[in-house]
Amino acid sequence: MSLLVYVLHKLDGIILPLAFSALLAVLLLPVCRRLEVWGLSRILAIVVCLLLVVALLIGLFYVFGTQLMQFRNEIPLFQQKLALYFDQIQQMLSSRFGFQPISKDQVIDQSLETLKNRAGGWLGTTLDTTTSVLSVVTLIPIYIFCLLYYRDHMRQFLFRFVTPDKRTSVLNTMDNIQTVVQAYISGLLTVIVIVAILNAIGLLILGVKFAIFFAIFASVLAVIPFIGIFIGAALPTLITLVETGSPLKALGVIGVFTIVQFLEGNFITPTITGSKVSINPMAAIIALILGGELWGTPGMILSIPLTAVLKVIFDASKSTEPWGFLLGDVADGEDDPDKPKNQPGFFGRMWQQLSGKS
Repeated sequence: MSLLVYVLHKLDGIILPLAFSALLAVLLLPVCRRLEVWGLSRILAIVVCLLLVVALLIGLFYVFGTQLMQFRNEIPLFQQKLALYFDQIQQMLSSRFGFQPISKDQVIDQSLETLKNRAGGWLGTTLDTTTSVLSVVTLIPIYIFCLLYYRDHMRQFLFRFVTPDKRTSVLNTMDNIQTVVQAYISGLLTVIVIVAILNAIGLLILGVKFAIFFAIFASVLAVIPFIGIFIGAALPTLITLVETGSPLKALGVIGVFTIVQFLEGNFITPTITGSKVSINPMAAIIALILGGELWGTPGMILSIPLTAVLKVIFDASKSTEPWGFLLGDVADGEDDPDKPKNQPGFFGRMWQQLSGKS
C-alpha cells in the first residue's frame, strides 16, 4: 500500500491528466455515439464533442472571470472598510476589557514583511503551477480524443484477460459501470448548476455584490458534505456585513445558503442522482482529505468522482461488495425491512415524468 501511494504521488503529472480525461471521456461518450449515429465519422464526432466542451468552458470562464475581476477591483475599498471595523472593535475591547489596541500601521508593516519573506517562494510556486496547468490543458484533449477513438480497442484488450464464456458477464459489468458513472457525473453537474441558480436568485434579491461569482463558488463547494456550505457562505456573508454594516442583511445571506443547502440535500440531489451512486458524507470527507494530501487541489476535485467510480467497481463483484456498501449512503428502507426500497417520492416521480422515464 505504501508503495502504491508513493507511485501515485510521484506520477501525479501522468495520472492526473489521465484521470480527468477518463472522466470527461465517459461523460462525452453518449454524445459522441449520438453524433456517429447521425452519420458523422468517429474522428469528426470526437472533434465536435471537444469543441462543445471548449465553448462551454470559455463561457463559464468569461462569466466567472468577469465577476472575479470586478471583485478584485473592489478589494482595496473592502480593505479600508474592514480596517475601520477592525479599529472600532479594538476600541470597544479596549474600553470594556482594557485590551491594548494594535496599530493599523503595525499590522500593515508586519503583513508587508511577511509578503517580502515569502514572495520568492510564492513566485516559484506560481510559475510551477502555471506551467503544470498549461501542460495539463494541452494533454487532456489529446487523452480524451485517444480514449474515445480507441474505446473498442481497449475493450478488446480487457476481453483478453478473461475466458470467452465470461466475456458476456464482463461486458455487462463494464456497461453498468459506464452507465452509472455517466449518471453520477452528469447528475452532479446538474446539481451544481441548479444550486448555483438558486444561490444567485437569493443573493440578487438581497442585493449582494458579485452575486453570480459567490453563487457559482458556493455551488461548487456544496459538493463537500456539511463543511462546503460554511466555506461557501463565509466570504459573501463577511463582505455583505462590511459593505452594508447590517448584521440583519448578513444573516439573510446565511439564510439563503442554508435554505438552498436544505433543498439540495433533501430534494435536489436525491431526485436527480437517485440511488444509483450515493456516497455517504463520512466517505466523501475522508476522500477529500486523502485526495488533497495525495495530489493537492486537483486531488480534491477528483476525489468524489473517483470514489463514486470505486463504489461502482466494488458493487460489481461479490467479493468487494461490502466495500461498496461501506462507501455508500444509507439505502432507502434499510432501517425498516418492511418499508419498500428505492421507491421515489413526489419529487422523484415528477423528475421521472419530466425526463421521460417510465
